[in-house]
Amino acid sequence: MIRPLAALCLIALLGSCGGTERAVSVSTQQEIPAAMRGKPAKQFFGAAPAGSAQAPQPYGSYAKGCLAGAVQLPETGPTWQAMRLSRNRNWGHPETIDYLKDLSAQVARLPGWEGLYIGDLSQPRGGPMLTGHASHQMGMDADIWMLPPDRLNLSRAERENLSSISTRRARGAYTNDRWTDQHMEVLKLAASDRRVARIFVFPGAKVRMCKEATGDRSWLRKIRPWYGHHYHFHVRLACPRGARDCVDQAPPPPGDGCDEAKGWVDRILNPPPPRPRDPNAPPPKPKRELTLADLPGQCVSVLQSR
Repeated sequence: MIRPLAALCLIALLGSCGGTERAVSVSTQQEIPAAMRGKPAKQFFGAAPAGSAQAPQPYGSYAKGCLAGAVQLPETGPTWQAMRLSRNRNWGHPETIDYLKDLSAQVARLPGWEGLYIGDLSQPRGGPMLTGHASHQMGMDADIWMLPPDRLNLSRAERENLSSISTRRARGAYTNDRWTDQHMEVLKLAASDRRVARIFVFPGAKVRMCKEATGDRSWLRKIRPWYGHHYHFHVRLACPRGARDCVDQAPPPPGDGCDEAKGWVDRILNPPPPRPRDPNAPPPKPKRELTLADLPGQCVSVLQSR
């Protein structure tokens, strides 16, 4: 049973829980229950065990948002398995769930891949996570493992202890010997879907795909280099049609993005010298935890729904 808002507030009081954003108006701030004001929003979103009883709707942005009416990706399907089930992060917008099912079915036709091992999507009501990602907040992000599944009957314990594989070397400037031609085909399939806004992967993988891709290369535009992302790649879907309170990330620049990826690799191999620190500069401020006042006003009702 979903915890009512009163229970979520009590949890916060007792301390037992561990792109472009829109500002929250003063009137919205006044709608936040007193027991929830000023407290880290991750406490409330991390405590919700299931989705809200609302129509599916993403609110806000990928790094400042929440999700109404989330759907749970089944733990196991004909061509996928959800990993790290203890995190309870296999929730997303219905469009994200449909995308993953469609993609895994296509990938299962590739040599050596039985389907996909799928990592974090979002929490049951989205929002800031207790640990890990700054994004994944409105059910439109998904992490897909680089490890090719050779079977899809892993136990819960196996899903907690099995690790993905790293496909990078030289700190991400190049791929290693675990990268295969099929990895590029998986990413090509993932990026070719019209629902995808962009995909994040380590720079060396993008550069290699730029060298090896033939024929239609338009899908490369959606593949963007980013830090990490060598054990998994990160798919970000565009806001669903008609989702007026969902804020899309700006589209990738025109072109295939290959020169940008080469620039990343050059900086990895030849890092610029560190800037000298100004001894008179004040120390950097620690990053502030997001509160409900930082999120769209609808996120309060997402938490309140049973």
